[in-house]
Amino acid sequence: MINSLRGFRDLLPPESDLFARIEAAAREVFGLYGYQEIRIPALEKKELFVKSTGDTTDIVEKEMYAFTDGGGREVAMRPEGTPGIVRAYIEHNLGQTGRSGKYFYIGTMFRAERPQAGRYREFTQIGAEHIGNPSPAADAESISMLIRLLEKLGVEGCSAEINSLGCAECRKAYREILLAFLRARAEKLCEPCRGRIERNPLRALDCKIDGPALAEAGPKRSLCPSCTEHFDRTQHLLAAAGVSYKVNPGLVRGLDYYTGTVFEVRTTALGSQDALCGGGRYDDLVKSMGGPVAPAIGWAIGEDRVAMLLKDKPAPDNAPRTFIVAAAKEAGDKAFALLTSMRAAGISSDFSNFELSLKSQMRSADKSGAAFALIIGEDELKAGTCAVKSLKEHGDQQTIPLPDAPSHIKQLLKG
Repeated sequence: MINSLRGFRDLLPPESDLFARIEAAAREVFGLYGYQEIRIPALEKKELFVKSTGDTTDIVEKEMYAFTDGGGREVAMRPEGTPGIVRAYIEHNLGQTGRSGKYFYIGTMFRAERPQAGRYREFTQIGAEHIGNPSPAADAESISMLIRLLEKLGVEGCSAEINSLGCAECRKAYREILLAFLRARAEKLCEPCRGRIERNPLRALDCKIDGPALAEAGPKRSLCPSCTEHFDRTQHLLAAAGVSYKVNPGLVRGLDYYTGTVFEVRTTALGSQDALCGGGRYDDLVKSMGGPVAPAIGWAIGEDRVAMLLKDKPAPDNAPRTFIVAAAKEAGDKAFALLTSMRAAGISSDFSNFELSLKSQMRSADKSGAAFALIIGEDELKAGTCAVKSLKEHGDQQTIPLPDAPSHIKQLLKG
């Protein structure tokens, strides 16, 4: 027997149904906000992720599935969605379409990290990118849309933590101050942070070991007037939208392309106030990858993490509304035609095997969770009717003409 690889898994019912519900809710919310779907390849050139995500990030240094293919090309399975969206935006000149640059994606990502609860090496991510809009309103809309999605799904206690990393000039000034601070404390830092001091000192603030202490004791950011105005306006709009948030000056994101507003959404549903997902602005990324000047903001959320929060919540009733039974051998054709007409009328219907005994088919009907069994026996076949039996309540059977079955069942379901 050949088993699946460690860190990879099959999604089986009912968990696969839960993922489908999450994705359906996401598509509905994205539609309300004017976002359009982009489906990007799972395999890209390795340099796409190195150049965009940053060669000192954990994703590139430790976790990326990268290899040389049969044609000698250095390729990688996508570890995140934003670089592929930006590549598509540039490659297909989407900035010249005249449409709003709002895109979403739903797809599998790949990271060779250690498997643990809620973390897999292949995982599904939902993301949203708003490219070409520098307004604080785009920031507030992106954050509020994410929280609206989580609330629609039934995730409780959602609130946002926000911060601003500033523009390139703000970051440059802060980098020099932070660099001196880290150099003076290099011996006390973990080995990865010591190695990053000279290459990318900002990454130390995102370290799971040293990050919290460094954020508390380290130098504080100072934003330029333009960045200050942008961040203040973002907060004002979030408050106007009724979004619960707080400013966390120590919040950074682990990818190099972030500038300006960054955020994480936290929820009390994880037992303690814990981060569920996040995102931020990446105003310089499109240009740095060879595209036009196109300020942007986006976020991503892992479906597996959300599914963990929702697994104990009541699932919608996906049972068929009717179950079609052929109580006579000759009734199979009529039973199948009835099954087809019920579905054509928008009534979910199922069956087992028309050649089995009545008792066996009724046993399957009971297990299906259907509300009604529609039975065609010898008498019904001769009369062009079917018997309607409630599977939820005890009562007499009704006999109705076959053409009337869909409308009759709809009335019963309303009642």
